[in-house]
Amino acid sequence: MQIVIASGKGGTGKTTTAVNLALTLQNVLPVTLLDCDVEEPNVHLFLRPEFATKTKVFSTVPVVNTAKCDSCGECSSFCAFNAIAVIKAHPIVFPELCHGCGGCSLVCPQGAITEKPRQIGRVEHGTSESILVSHGYLQIGSPLAPDVVEAVREGSSNRRTNEVVIIDAPPGTSCAVVAAAQGADYCLLVTEPTPLGLNDLRLAVGLARKLGLPHGVIVNRAGVGDRQVYEYCYRENIPILMEIPFNPKYAACYARGGRLVEEFPTLRTQFQNLWKQIQREVAEHTHCRERDTLKGASKT
Repeated sequence: MQIVIASGKGGTGKTTTAVNLALTLQNVLPVTLLDCDVEEPNVHLFLRPEFATKTKVFSTVPVVNTAKCDSCGECSSFCAFNAIAVIKAHPIVFPELCHGCGGCSLVCPQGAITEKPRQIGRVEHGTSESILVSHGYLQIGSPLAPDVVEAVREGSSNRRTNEVVIIDAPPGTSCAVVAAAQGADYCLLVTEPTPLGLNDLRLAVGLARKLGLPHGVIVNRAGVGDRQVYEYCYRENIPILMEIPFNPKYAACYARGGRLVEEFPTLRTQFQNLWKQIQREVAEHTHCRERDTLKGASKT
C-alpha cells in the first residue's frame, strides 16, 4: 500500500505524521519512507538513517549545431518555457529554463539540435532501524522538482511482501506534489484549524479529487484557531481520521529532532488507530470501485 501525506501549505505537520506513522508500523509491517520534498527534505533529521547509495538525477538540454542551423525559429516557437531563442539569427539556449522534453530537437527541420545530459539533483537510499528511507535533493536553480520526485519514487512499489510505502509529499499543490501523489492508494491531508489552513486544505482536497485518490484529514495543533476546518470536512463528507492536540511539549520534542510516538505513548496508540482507519478507507474505496466497474460492465 502507498500512502501519500500532503498538505496545501508547508509547516502543517506532514513530516511529523510521516515519521511517526512509519515508526508506529515498523514492528508490524515492512515500511519504506520516501521524502519527496526534494527542495527541503527533513525526514532524515528525525530517523537519522545511514545512506548506503547515492544516485545522480539527470535531465537533458539542447545543443545547437550552428553550422546546420538556418535560424528558422521553429525550436523557439515550440518551446513553452522559453528555454531557447533565436536573436539576430543566433540561437541561444537557457539551460536553467529547459524542462528536457526534447521537443525542440524533434521540430528542427535541419536536424541541428541534439541533447546532452545535465544533472538536476540526486537521490539517496538508506535504512533507519528496519525502515527503508529514500530522499532527493533538487539542484539549486533547477525548476525540475517533479523529475527528482519521480526518481525518489522509482522502484518503491511492492519491493517487499505487504510493504507500506509512506510518501512525504512537497507542500502545496504544484506539479511536484502531483508527481509524488499519483498512483498512491490513499492521500492523507494534514492541516491546522486556522483560516489559512482551511484555504490550503481546500486546494489539497481539489488535487486529491482530481487524481481520484481516497482521502482523509489529520488536524494538527487541534485546539487553536476555530471550527471552520471541521465544518468544511463535515459538509464535504471528508473523514477526520486523527487530531494531534496543540501541546508545547510536542513542539519541543519536534524542535530537538525527537520522535513523538516514543516520548508520548498515547500518540502511538492514536497512530495505530489511524492506520486501521486508513485500511478501512482503502478497502471501502476498492469495494466501491469494483462495484461500479461491475455495474458498468452489466450495462454494456
